[in-house]
Amino acid sequence: MSVSIGQHVPDFSAPATGDTQITLSDYRGRQVVIYFYPKDSTPGCTTEGGDFRDHKADFEAANTVILGVSRDGLRAHENFKAKQGFNFELISDKDEALCQLFDVIKLKKLYGKEHLGIERSTFLIDTDGKLAREWRKVKVKGHVEEVLDAARELNAAS
Repeated sequence: MSVSIGQHVPDFSAPATGDTQITLSDYRGRQVVIYFYPKDSTPGCTTEGGDFRDHKADFEAANTVILGVSRDGLRAHENFKAKQGFNFELISDKDEALCQLFDVIKLKKLYGKEHLGIERSTFLIDTDGKLAREWRKVKVKGHVEEVLDAARELNAAS
C-alpha cells in the first residue's frame, strides 16, 4: 500500500545519521521533503544531496525540513554526510519499509542487466502530514529548485 497525493502519510520511525531516530509525526507543523536516492557517494546522488545542502536555508525559510533516504547502512550514510558536508539527516532504509510506502523500488537496467533499485524520487509532505507533491524519475539538474518553489508555494498557502 503506497501513499497518494492528498492522503496522510502513515507515521513512521527510522534510523538516521547523527545517532537519531526520525519519526514523521515529530515534524507536524512543518513541511517535510523526503528524497529517495539510489546510493551513497555516487555522482548523481552526491550532486542532488549537495543541491539540497546548498538550499537548506531557503527550505528552512519555507518551514521545510529535508530528509534523504536510501538503502545504504548508517556507517555509509555517516561517511557520505561528513564527506559532503550535508546539513540534514540521511535515513537508512535497509528493510525497504519507506521505499515500499512511497513505492520507489523499480526494475532498473544497468549495463544490460535488470535489478531492483530505488528510482530517484522526491515527496513533499504538508504541515498536517499529507502528501502534497511527488516527483518521480527525477533528473538531478534543476530538481532541487523545483522542489523549493513547490515548498514555498505550499508554505505561502498554509
